[in-house]
Amino acid sequence: MAQVLRHLPPPDGQNLLVGSSSSDDAAVFRFADDKLLVSSVDFFPPIVDDPFDFGQVAAANSLSDIYAMGASPLFALGVVCFPRKLGIEVLEEITRGACEKLKEAGAILAGGHTIEDSELKYGLSVTGSVLESKLISNSGMRAGDVLVLTKPIGTGVISSALKASKAGKEAEQEIVASMVALNKDASVLMAKHNASACTDVTGFGFLGHLFEMCSASGASVVIESNKVSYFKDALNFVKKKKFHPKSIKTNHSFIAGNLELSSTVDNDKFNLLLDPQTSGGLLVSIPQDKVTAFLSELKERGINAVIVGQVTGVGGEARMKVV
Repeated sequence: MAQVLRHLPPPDGQNLLVGSSSSDDAAVFRFADDKLLVSSVDFFPPIVDDPFDFGQVAAANSLSDIYAMGASPLFALGVVCFPRKLGIEVLEEITRGACEKLKEAGAILAGGHTIEDSELKYGLSVTGSVLESKLISNSGMRAGDVLVLTKPIGTGVISSALKASKAGKEAEQEIVASMVALNKDASVLMAKHNASACTDVTGFGFLGHLFEMCSASGASVVIESNKVSYFKDALNFVKKKKFHPKSIKTNHSFIAGNLELSSTVDNDKFNLLLDPQTSGGLLVSIPQDKVTAFLSELKERGINAVIVGQVTGVGGEARMKVV
């Protein structure tokens, strides 16, 4: 979509505060004084077999774009491509799972659109709201900020192993539990502790979404690969290239010109930093004097977030160094 939009005239409207130019997580539109609407859409094929779980994952993933902006979701519209041969009860279970997550988020499913297709795909277009003074974008990184990641990474590699029937039930349960977990609490707490910038980690992988933050902020960062949280089974499966999603290679190409990689970095961990995630955590840039309290309150909510790096400078070309 970005490749198409860049050839079109930019949108003309002073109330569109965030569009596609900064590769942010959602569009932001001012509709009254300090009140903003935040809107995003995401859908994809199943990555788990259970329809109810898939609905929960799809909803949590779609809601994350709203949470990454510091906003609260209001309502969602379903986006469905459905093969009739699966039977309507499958779609009912998917939708039931999505509605459960929306209810947990304090939002509702207000409708949607379905087409018949040869491959099942499901997702949501989510609309939320936030006060303009509370909006958190991906472009506000500040020199000296600490980078915090709220979920482990490696769902892409484990999902590939699951599709090949090579991953066990424990591995599946671990990633499903992570993918269905909302980023709601992390979003509320990052706003409370004055986060400078945020994104959620999804299809472009950890480094791809970090690069978008750095590009929007003109920032340079250092990432400590050994401090990033990885799913245990992801470290096992990534050693076998047959479980590498194709996006690992394309995500690397996307960032290669802005990346400095230390010779000491473990190659398997580097590949996981490029691994496409589904319903990943928030990557938060937060002032150094706020990070201790932020991590403490996240832990109280059952979120084992970790410090993964630091913003070393702003005001120049996006640069990422992985050590």
